[in-house]
Amino acid sequence: MKTLSILYLFLFLSQFTSALYGQKRPPIIDMHLHADLPPYKINEGEPALCRPEPCEGTGGATASHDETLRKTLEIMDRYNIVRAHLSGLDPAIIAKWIKADPDRFIAAPFIFQPGQPKAEDLRKKYAEGFYGGMGEIATQLSGIAPNDPKLEPYFALAEELNVPTLIHTAGIGPYLPSFRSAYGSPLLLEDVLVRHPKLRLYVENSGYPYLDEMIAMMYQYPQLYGDVSTITWVIPRSAFYSYLKALISAGLGKRIMFGSDQMRWPEMIEKGIQTIEDADFLTEEQKRDILYNNAARFLQIDTQKKQ
Repeated sequence: MKTLSILYLFLFLSQFTSALYGQKRPPIIDMHLHADLPPYKINEGEPALCRPEPCEGTGGATASHDETLRKTLEIMDRYNIVRAHLSGLDPAIIAKWIKADPDRFIAAPFIFQPGQPKAEDLRKKYAEGFYGGMGEIATQLSGIAPNDPKLEPYFALAEELNVPTLIHTAGIGPYLPSFRSAYGSPLLLEDVLVRHPKLRLYVENSGYPYLDEMIAMMYQYPQLYGDVSTITWVIPRSAFYSYLKALISAGLGKRIMFGSDQMRWPEMIEKGIQTIEDADFLTEEQKRDILYNNAARFLQIDTQKKQ
């Protein structure tokens, strides 16, 4: 009887501690979430991407959009992810995510090929309030440089509407025959930012591994931010920490934002958060800046209150 009493007490305290921890966990903003599958094949159960090969990825790809949504929401609830920039190819699938949690997602069109959809065709969706962001503009995967004139209508529309805009400009990406690492140089964004000085633009993976180029661009163009998304889990942690340390040492800690880029591996959201929280070279303030404060400022949510 005494043993049972101790067991019940232990279970009660565990549940109480868990609930208390959940209440106290500070909010997080995920600036790089996907609603549907990438525009290339991933098999059910396939491990998450990893670099450099040979390497072994962890986790297993979801079987469907619905499973991705369910598992992503579970992790978002657990980690108190209160807002997320959500891109997708199919508006119908994005609508399912918005219906599941109307106040959590900033919906945005995923642009894989210029003109699909046309920028002007998106205007109605913005007017209706369906979209609140632009991109991921992932045309680098199609062999299109970020300063290609074909992308100009998207940047112009995003600047006009003052919406946050995510672009894939990095040296690494999926193994597609059209992908070009050379188009990942952040320097290729200079013409875009000169033409659109009010564009709220942020770069996937903070331009990894183009460190010097990214620092130069962020110094010169204060409207430019970077996320740390797949590099929190797709490359060796030591490589990510080295890159992040350099950005922090360069004084850019107020312009780096967390993003999971979970695709079909929702568990990578958790892994990415843990990678930031485990970084012993970051102060608690710097961790909170990356996980929430910088994105809140960038999104113009509440610049007066830090979390």
